[in-house]
Amino acid sequence: MSSIATTPETALEGGRPAGMSMPLLGMVLFLASEVMFFAGLFGAYFSIRATAVDWPPVGLEHLHWQLPGFFTVVLVVSSFTLHLALNAIKRGNTSGLIMWTGVTIVLGAIFLAGQLYDYSTLDFTIRDGVYGTTFFTLTGFHGAHVFGGLCYLVIMLVRASTGQFTRHSHAAVEGASMYWHFVDVVWIVLFLILYVLK
Repeated sequence: MSSIATTPETALEGGRPAGMSMPLLGMVLFLASEVMFFAGLFGAYFSIRATAVDWPPVGLEHLHWQLPGFFTVVLVVSSFTLHLALNAIKRGNTSGLIMWTGVTIVLGAIFLAGQLYDYSTLDFTIRDGVYGTTFFTLTGFHGAHVFGGLCYLVIMLVRASTGQFTRHSHAAVEGASMYWHFVDVVWIVLFLILYVLK
């Protein structure tokens, strides 16, 4: 009766570990908790919006969508550049990973700077009633997530520059891609709700 020895090689499919790695599973679970977090914020917003007589309150201007719309495009493009970075390392192209990750960081920083500039043009603050509170809470928490994502990408860029990622070992890059796409989708929903649908 023959027995098959279990070796690391027999647990591989196409040169990669079979199934989802623990770091990626951790990222999936983390993103699931983030979905619930933002769902709670959206639920609060819609509850408040549904009971408001005037939205925005009398005396406050409607939000203008043009400038935030431009920065929304910038953030969407950054998702594509990070996808290119992931595809590069999947082919074993470390220089492509470094280049496209760097481009993504620049685009993400432009988006954050644009959000701060947009704040400076508004005629209300977080202290101006429930309207200001909900707006700055939703966009502020998202901005904090973008900042966290940028920190993650900078760490990933440093690791990539020291050759820590290979064609068969790049779970951190896949995790960063999943997180960044999530942040992107959340902002698109926020942009539509706050700036377009109003």
